[in-house]
Amino acid sequence: MNDTSHSNQQNLYLFHSAMASPSSTKVVHDFFPLFRVYEDGRVERALEQVFTPPSDNPATGVRSRDVVIVPEHNVRARLYLPKITCEDQKLPVLVYIHGGAFVLNSASSSMYDSYLHALTAKAKVLTVSVDYRLAPEHKLPACYDDSWAVIQWVVSHAQESGPGSDPWLKSHADLTRVFLAGDSAGGNIAHNMMVRAGGSGLKPAGMILDHPYFGTGKPHELWDKVWECIYPESTGMDDPTHNPAASLEILSGLLCSKIMLVISEKDFVREGGLKYYEALKKSGWGGKLELVDVEGEEHVFHLLNPTCEKAGLLMDRAVAFLNSL
Repeated sequence: MNDTSHSNQQNLYLFHSAMASPSSTKVVHDFFPLFRVYEDGRVERALEQVFTPPSDNPATGVRSRDVVIVPEHNVRARLYLPKITCEDQKLPVLVYIHGGAFVLNSASSSMYDSYLHALTAKAKVLTVSVDYRLAPEHKLPACYDDSWAVIQWVVSHAQESGPGSDPWLKSHADLTRVFLAGDSAGGNIAHNMMVRAGGSGLKPAGMILDHPYFGTGKPHELWDKVWECIYPESTGMDDPTHNPAASLEILSGLLCSKIMLVISEKDFVREGGLKYYEALKKSGWGGKLELVDVEGEEHVFHLLNPTCEKAGLLMDRAVAFLNSL
């Protein structure tokens, strides 16, 4: 993967939220190191994040750029266009939603930028990476609403006379082949976007759920409290947005014809992924369900260690899924 790992990138940005003094104000929610919320509303994140600007990769021919889609909420997307062989070449569209427990990362996070440059080059897809508002500053369902706004923006390019005006999408998007994908919390969001698609007229071709975060219906001391903090309007741990297995009826109505579900042996959200798999099979959903269970690996290992052999094999599986009819 050396030719697509952005070894020529410059201007990397390190970010971690301003550290509030714990003695300066009362902590009302403490999920360190994910985040702390102080009584005055300040949010502290301790995990260092690295961001990188959009760029062109001369080794692969992939180009990327950022677009603003909902200015009032600063909802953005990073677009990736692979090397084009002819002016009217049409490409499948991949809408990718990043992970980070709903509270971390962005479309400009370096690990996502590198991964999507590589995937775009190998799969020959036009990729739209969603940059949604983060909790806890923006409570759920903000991330769902923002992701849906990006999907609607993509679909607005379907007709020649449609309102969409992005030149890459207008010229090269095959909107009969739209795929949704996401990892961790982004996998949760991608699933919920597929649910929303049921009443929209959009029929995505498929979905990749990569180590998705789903509830299991069982109590969990940490994640139950995090969920309550970031989504206070949720109906609880069996809210179908959190635990899709709680509603077989909703699962049975998913519109896509195929789903690739990735879990790993040592992944802390493995049980939720397996429950999703079993529930989808029981629901009567009529599509093709492909389970990829990676031995010996942990949560989103392919993003954290992209040069390892199993990350390369997982990339190949994703490419094959996106390119198959």
